[in-house]
Formats: sequence, C-alpha cells, structure tokens
Amino acid sequence: MSIMKKIVMVMLTVGLAFSAQAAEKVTIQLKWVTQAQFAGYFVAQDKGYYQAEGLEVTIKPGGPDIAPPQVIAGGGADVIIDWMPSALASREKGVALVNIAQIFKKSGMMLTCRKDSGIKSPADFRGKTLGVWFYGNEYPFLSWMSQLGIPTTGGSDGVTVLKQGFNVDPILQKQAECVSTMTYNE
Repeated sequence: MSIMKKIVMVMLTVGLAFSAQAAEKVTIQLKWVTQAQFAGYFVAQDKGYYQAEGLEVTIKPGGPDIAPPQVIAGGGADVIIDWMPSALASREKGVALVNIAQIFKKSGMMLTCRKDSGIKSPADFRGKTLGVWFYGNEYPFLSWMSQLGIPTTGGSDGVTVLKQGFNVDPILQKQAECVSTMTYNE
C-alpha cells in the first residue's frame, strides 16, 4: 500500500471516529402533564428530528408540583417549557433563563363561567369571585383586569381572586363564578 493510500485511510478512520461521537444529551422539562399542547416535541422525537441533529432528547412530564424554572435552576433540565410571564418572573428573581422560542402565538388560557352566574361579558365580572391559576399564570389575568379597570381586591366594584388549584373544582363546588381553563384540555 502506498504512503498516500495509508494517509487517506488514516484520515478516513479519524473522520469516522469523529462522526461516530455520541449524540449530545438534552433534557426537556414540560410545564404540565403530557397532553396535546406538547405533541410537537414528541412528534419530533418519534420522527427522528432530534437524532438527525445529533441530539438524544429526554422529555420529562410536568405537573402541579413541577416548577420548570426551579428544575432548570437545579440542573434537572437543559431546556424548559414555560409561559413567558412565568419565565420573566423567574428571571426577575435571579434565575438565569434565556428565551429561545415562543411556540404559541397567544395563550390558550381563558375563563370559563357558570351559565347561572349571569356573566355575559367582562363588564359582568364586578362583584364576582374568579378562580385563577397562580405560579406565573396569574400575570396575564392581572394584566387583563388592569386593562379593564377592574380591581382584584374584592368588593362590589372589583373581583375577588380565588387561588385555584389546577382543576375546575371551584366552579363545580360553586366557590367561584368563573375558573381558569385552557382551550386545549378543559
């Protein structure tokens, strides 16, 4: 074998060694339990899109006791899925977050009201109790109430804010006239 062929063989062997490196491991922490809003992440995994980019992706489900900013701050994930208001609040508290993408154009959060509440429009909220999710979900609601000029401190001119768990129990138990829900799963 000529010296040139040996050099080419060594270069090919070295090149193959570099191309056979292990995929970079990436952990994604979801904001909530596995459901339709996260379908794209799983489809990309099933179709091999991550693998094609040299990534070995682990997707961790969220839930009512999972705070993605705390998970990433503690080193439990490389990427988190979070609402912008929640992420901004976490950044304000010193968590070093960087926004790399906004998947949704607008929030899927809405208020769902009992039919017998008499609420037909936001003007009818005054004097009512509204269930609101917290942990970052309250910021869009509070901003909306501010834009409407409706105080969130109770009374006949404002609304009483009930800190709602991640379920619709307050509306079922008639503790609130309206509760926080999402367009894609309630």
